[in-house]
Amino acid sequence: MDQQSRNASAEIAATGIAGLDHVLGGGWVRNRLYLIEGVPGSGKTTLALQFLLEGVRLGEPVLYVTLSETEEELRAVAASHDWSLEGISIHELAPSEEALDRQQQLSMFHPSEVELDETTRAILQRVEDIKPLRVVFDSMSELRLLAGTPLRFRRQVLALKQYFSGRGCTVLLLDDNTAMTADLQIHSIAHATVSLEQLLPEYGAERRRLMVGKYRGVAFQGGYQDYVIRRGGLHVFPRFVTADIRRASRWEVMSTGLPELDTLFGGGIDHGTSTLILGAAGTGKSTLASQMALSAAQEGKRSALFLFDESLNTFLKRARGLQMDLEPHIDSGTIAVHQVDPAELSPGEFATRIRSAAQDDGVRVIAIDSLNGYLNAMPGERHLWIQLHELLAYMGQLGVATFLVAVQHGLIGSNMTSVVDASYLADSVLLLRYFEAEGEVRQAISVVKKRSGAHERTIREFRIEGGIRIGQPLRELRGVLTGVPNYRGAADPLMR
Repeated sequence: MDQQSRNASAEIAATGIAGLDHVLGGGWVRNRLYLIEGVPGSGKTTLALQFLLEGVRLGEPVLYVTLSETEEELRAVAASHDWSLEGISIHELAPSEEALDRQQQLSMFHPSEVELDETTRAILQRVEDIKPLRVVFDSMSELRLLAGTPLRFRRQVLALKQYFSGRGCTVLLLDDNTAMTADLQIHSIAHATVSLEQLLPEYGAERRRLMVGKYRGVAFQGGYQDYVIRRGGLHVFPRFVTADIRRASRWEVMSTGLPELDTLFGGGIDHGTSTLILGAAGTGKSTLASQMALSAAQEGKRSALFLFDESLNTFLKRARGLQMDLEPHIDSGTIAVHQVDPAELSPGEFATRIRSAAQDDGVRVIAIDSLNGYLNAMPGERHLWIQLHELLAYMGQLGVATFLVAVQHGLIGSNMTSVVDASYLADSVLLLRYFEAEGEVRQAISVVKKRSGAHERTIREFRIEGGIRIGQPLRELRGVLTGVPNYRGAADPLMR
């Protein structure tokens, strides 16, 4: 690390949360005052403790000033995350039992005037004793009540800001948003603000997201970022920003493992592109996605499948029935299968899992089965298109071949509809259809779109019987995509 990098690092106080540091452009600029606001239960205390624990790890003196929670409650929060608070000085200023004694109540002065002065003196004395580099105030709602008026409260916060700025302290102010009206006093004073939100969907676990409202002089990542609270603290999942990773990927063609399908794709599938596998229920979409993973594994490339609609046991049983030997590759880690519960997973966390698979695990093939399940993991359908576009663009920059499975409504005919129309986002579209012939329901396969080059435009018969079989082009049949084709010709084009 050069001297300039060391100086820049010394001027930044890491939050202790990697995802939040990414959003903040590295962390908190030292010797500044920051506001963390959110409703009770949104994770403010957990975030603050992680910030102080990072300071302890770096050998810095730190102080937690609590005006609402007791030290015992703070230690209970830490224990729930398997943390030790050793090294964190806790200054508890919660009202004691003496405050309930009538003889202790004042009559000549308003109680808030004396209490605020006493509270401030106690805090500053502890700061002088410890000389901390990181300080947390929990919570500002207590100081607001002690101040009594907005003017007095603002002056008090400004005084604290001036006091700490001369002592090299990085200060977090926690506010639980319990004021009857929106209070922007601290917003105008703080160097940066972070808002924590907790959303309650009609079904499934609560969703949490944060947003950096402002950060003076720092290029931060704006907008909402998903986060979760789990054992070990907050985990923040920054949004995809494709512009952060603009680079030319190597032009490499991947075989599907099926010569006829390679022919349909004009020689194979290009890495860095996305393919939509579209069709009605039971046409073989998931089987084809599994085939892509198997073919990649046979070439020595790692792949990952994210299953929304199928359990792992059902997936493995189906693969065995089709004589697809996936389990040795799964055991070796060449193929990773992730079963996703959309009711428990936020969109941001899911996107982070995919990014981690590509960047950290070296995965070259990713399959999402299905987009319908992915849609259910979203808080609102209106967000799907932007997020999906960023996901595909990001994987493309990394040179990953992405396969998306989408289920169409209906079984046969020309009135097939899709809840998720991602055909315009994908680089290639593989279409599966049912059609009737000789008193049987048969299946057809065709590639209807490929941006990265020429492809075969024929329709071929497709069968799954002890494996995947693809026949010759159905040139003697007309109207296959309508479901009821007409036979025209002397040769029998159907597979036997």
